[in-house]
Amino acid sequence: MQVLPSGSESHLTDLEFASLELPPKLLDGINDAGFARCTPIQSKTLPLALEGRDVAGQAQTGTGKTAAFLIALFTRLHRNERASEGRSGPRALIMAPTRELAIQIHTDAVQLGKHMPFKLALAFGGTDYDKQRRIIADGVDVLIGTPGRLIDYFKQKVYSLRDVEVMVLDEADRMFDLGFIRDIRYVLRRLPHPEKRLNMLFSATLSHRVLELAYEHMNDPDLIRIEPDKMTVDRVRQLIYFPSNDEKIPLLITLLNQMDSRRTMIFVNTRREADRLQHYLEHNGIHAEAISGDVPQKKRLRMMKAFHSGELPVLIGTDVASRGLHIPDVSHVFNYDLPQDPEDYVHRIGRTARAGASGDAISFGCEDYAVSLPDIEEYIGRKIPVQSVEADTLLDIKRPPRRPRKPHNKKFRQSGKKHGRPKSSRPHSKR
Repeated sequence: MQVLPSGSESHLTDLEFASLELPPKLLDGINDAGFARCTPIQSKTLPLALEGRDVAGQAQTGTGKTAAFLIALFTRLHRNERASEGRSGPRALIMAPTRELAIQIHTDAVQLGKHMPFKLALAFGGTDYDKQRRIIADGVDVLIGTPGRLIDYFKQKVYSLRDVEVMVLDEADRMFDLGFIRDIRYVLRRLPHPEKRLNMLFSATLSHRVLELAYEHMNDPDLIRIEPDKMTVDRVRQLIYFPSNDEKIPLLITLLNQMDSRRTMIFVNTRREADRLQHYLEHNGIHAEAISGDVPQKKRLRMMKAFHSGELPVLIGTDVASRGLHIPDVSHVFNYDLPQDPEDYVHRIGRTARAGASGDAISFGCEDYAVSLPDIEEYIGRKIPVQSVEADTLLDIKRPPRRPRKPHNKKFRQSGKKHGRPKSSRPHSKR
């Protein structure tokens, strides 16, 4: 196993892509993307993968891992011609835990491989079911998707897994968190033998359960750890305030009005708080939207497009949004609620300070979540500087009108009305 130093000395290594034995057309795509030198994860995994050796790498989103596995994948497919023209199953399979990450991988693959002849396709839930099905059925070289939709099409015999030469599993630890591990094993057990394919696995942490998956379904992989947590912490300017619960929203709105919050992410611990916070910000003149796991796919895509373009300056997210989203130039991250897991703190603040840039992470140690701070500081190996605020410097905020509560069971309420029941089923208190 190779373990690199923290990496805070430099974002890039001395290894140039041009020095690697890559197809000329792939190098053209790399040059078009503006890449010249490798990041640490690329410099350690690419030489191994280009030799045909399996790799299990520890790396966060934003450290260059996507380009690493795509470059290795395209090179492998270029070197090995398809065994039979009559076969139309994908030659490479990339599995990602979320729709947003799958879409981002596809976008990067289109850019890097635009001069190469390979056909790409996406498979993810929530939208475009028949369209995705038709594209995959027509035959693709690289299939990128989330486990549920991939298995759905596979069981319908839309595609076969017998021709897969490259398997990539991205954010393996997130797969466990989201309960996908049975689906992952279902797919991996139907691929050709590990010795007949190139296997690459990436994860924010190479935990015991991730390593167990790697050794079970890969061919004696080389383990690479980059320690991205320290890299992120070193580049982010961190502050923490200690507001009361009643001061949190006035403090947040005051800070957002004081700074250039053109692309800000705010993290909360519950979906309900995300919706409440969006309501407050919008009512006080700050355009914001909340993203969580149950937002419909079309709305999620529209929201992410608006945030990428700068049309939406503030994105509020639960931890479902803290991983797998490649969003460049995030200027500020707010931990409106401190996370209860120290690793989530690093994943959250990692949305800023991407690709060697710096960024700001501002946390609120409120009455409910300040208890998490000691564990977070122990995990990152430093004290977070404390910033004080005077109550009389906070802006007076407008309280939004209360939104009507949606009935939990519309059918039951209508049935009650039909039978002459009172509007409220709550029993009258006895006096």
